[in-house]
Amino acid sequence: MAPIPTPSAEPDDSPDTYVGLEADRAEHLARERGWPTVRSLPPGAIITMEYRVGRLNFEVRGGRVARAWKG
Repeated sequence: MAPIPTPSAEPDDSPDTYVGLEADRAEHLARERGWPTVRSLPPGAIITMEYRVGRLNFEVRGGRVARAWKG
């Protein structure tokens, strides 16, 4: 049986630091800080709830991050 890969560690970064930033700036900053996947979503978007290590989600309203969370 093949070994189960170990997920890479998430950046030591708080999602709250992105709230209020312009969406493009927040995404650029998140990638600089080591997030391999950054997902921008409109308010009320229907999404799956699986947790993905290394993914940072942004809810964007009016071009700014209104909410940010891991997974």
